[in-house]
Amino acid sequence: MSVGVSMEELLAWNDEASIWWKMHLEGHAELLELDSGGIGGAKTVQDLVRHIWGAELRWAQRLAGIPETPREAVPQGPLEALFDLHRQAMETFRRLLANPQEDWNAPYSLDVTWLPPELRTISRRKALAHTMFHAQRHWAQLATLMRQAGSPSGFRGDLLFSSGLA
Repeated sequence: MSVGVSMEELLAWNDEASIWWKMHLEGHAELLELDSGGIGGAKTVQDLVRHIWGAELRWAQRLAGIPETPREAVPQGPLEALFDLHRQAMETFRRLLANPQEDWNAPYSLDVTWLPPELRTISRRKALAHTMFHAQRHWAQLATLMRQAGSPSGFRGDLLFSSGLA
């Protein structure tokens, strides 16, 4: 018996965090203009949210083998338009995970030049896990940023608090 965390559980954790941040930022819209300190290459919190949810969508599209939305076509805002990127990604990931024909151990080649060739091929499973942890890492950075700016969010993003994992 495996005691590992499933991709479905990671997806649920990711979705909970995204929903929490959307609701928090809707209630504190002024925080969207806060300087992000360059996290994820973003200038503002809104840019960081765009980076997180835009990356989710682009990874979902890559893994689904469908055309990838160009970065420049990802909306700058408003928050609801950015959250729609997350919704689309979650729908695609759920569809992929529900398909028993998907081969998650199949290789996936990264189309990047900044990695040495021997590191450019990973499993599709690793690409999906990377996407989930990428978002969580940035949400944690955002919570720290807000606390340092004097606006603690109360974000409880640890896996320990996720209802997606028993």
